[in-house]
Amino acid sequence: MIYLHFNIYFMEEQIVKLFESYRKMSDYRIEPLPLSGSSRKYYRIQDGEKSYVGVYHENLRENRLFVEFTNHFRSKGLHVPEIYVVSGEETSYLQEDLGREMLLDVVEREREGSELSDHTIELYKKALKELLRFQVIGHEGLDYTNCLPRPVFDERCIRWDLNYFKYCFLRLAGVDADEDKLENDFDQLVEVLQKADTNYFMFRDFQSRNIMVLNEEVYFIDYQGGRRGALHYDVASLLYDAVVKMPDARKEELLEYYIGELANYNQGEAAGFRELYYPFVLVRLLQAMGAFGLRGLHEGKSHFIDSIVPGLQGIIHLFENGKLGEDYPEIQRTIRMAFKKYFVPLRAEINE
Repeated sequence: MIYLHFNIYFMEEQIVKLFESYRKMSDYRIEPLPLSGSSRKYYRIQDGEKSYVGVYHENLRENRLFVEFTNHFRSKGLHVPEIYVVSGEETSYLQEDLGREMLLDVVEREREGSELSDHTIELYKKALKELLRFQVIGHEGLDYTNCLPRPVFDERCIRWDLNYFKYCFLRLAGVDADEDKLENDFDQLVEVLQKADTNYFMFRDFQSRNIMVLNEEVYFIDYQGGRRGALHYDVASLLYDAVVKMPDARKEELLEYYIGELANYNQGEAAGFRELYYPFVLVRLLQAMGAFGLRGLHEGKSHFIDSIVPGLQGIIHLFENGKLGEDYPEIQRTIRMAFKKYFVPLRAEINE
């Protein structure tokens, strides 16, 4: 506990030191921002004239990637925060403050029952249109050499995601799987996904928490995990976000919008987009379950724990809607077992 407090104090001290050297002033306010799923620590600093976000992170490779990506994207006119200064040690940096409102905040504030407001849908369309600019224009001239963990979302990355689901969700959740049959499903899914063109920028964690809304425009953050990859993954990440619970009709509306916009860049890619889309939805949802297991079941972070049942429901619904046919039977079976294990006790608790 003493070490933890010292570490937090040290991180804030580094941000303060960087800010004071950059702004040459001592009259300001600093506040820690809520913790995210990563080990990065964020602070908001206000000096009376302007607001900044200070970031401290000891993973220098991630920091360098974020700064390099940001400078590249800004040179392309894409909606990302400006980087003002980086510390000599590269453990901390100051970036533009894009406000306090995430797209998720708009969703929650304007939701009417299970339905999303028309205003929210318009923001989603802006996000998808800007995403395409990232995927196509942002890809042009981008150096992927130092991307983490690999420069491209290839077979190895896909298998990492599937193993993340197996070991960090199924194992931690205590769900028994027939490992041979599960690996057969994984092999089939990998074979399908590898048919996609990977000559685009892949954001990797494109979700409503990483989209800021400022003056009715959308801006993107936390893309340091990006790499070269297929278009489908990021669209799936946004429209099948377990936290948002988007109605099917809205998912279809937004998917059609994205495909229509994609046709302006590549008509052939747009025409065949749906063929590979739902297998990418599946791998993204399985990866998300791995995160819910690691960050929720293992680390005890509440919003990840709260996402488990909605995440399982999303995968079950995907199969029930016939989007994947009768494929991947062992994945289906383990998901239903996990749902029974987590949802039935939750329902009993609610009924009490």
